[in-house]
Amino acid sequence: MEKNTICVWYDKDAEAAARFYAATFPNSSVGAVIRTPGDYPDGKQGDVLVVEFTVAGIPCIGLNGGPTFKQTEAFSFQIATEDQEETDRYWNAIVGNGGQESECGWCKGKWGVSWQITPRVAMEALKAGGSEAKRAFDALMTMQKIDVAAIEAARRG
Repeated sequence: MEKNTICVWYDKDAEAAARFYAATFPNSSVGAVIRTPGDYPDGKQGDVLVVEFTVAGIPCIGLNGGPTFKQTEAFSFQIATEDQEETDRYWNAIVGNGGQESECGWCKGKWGVSWQITPRVAMEALKAGGSEAKRAFDALMTMQKIDVAAIEAARRG
């Protein structure tokens, strides 16, 4: 177990979520699947309790904790993309697998976890400051999935 690990709460589908992430993002994998040794309030002996997994190099565990707590946008994974093709691939994988679109590169997966699919060009534009950042920011505010060409055009004015 890593010294610092992100714990993501799921109702009951931590293993399915981890396997989806491992199939979708490079440098991702599923490790140990730990089952309960006895019955507990939200499950039975032998149910999956904890799944160790890695998402884009970040160690995580998924905890099947039951319906008590729900995911919110207060926690999200941010995936930096190099171009429109990569942006589309991740966005479409999450939204197309029972997820939903949101604003400014955010989407939510089928298990309620929020994702920011963020082309590097968008962050570079904001870091530039001044009118270039303002134009890029204004363009971002109109988007759901980020359009790389539109951000580049906004940067140029």
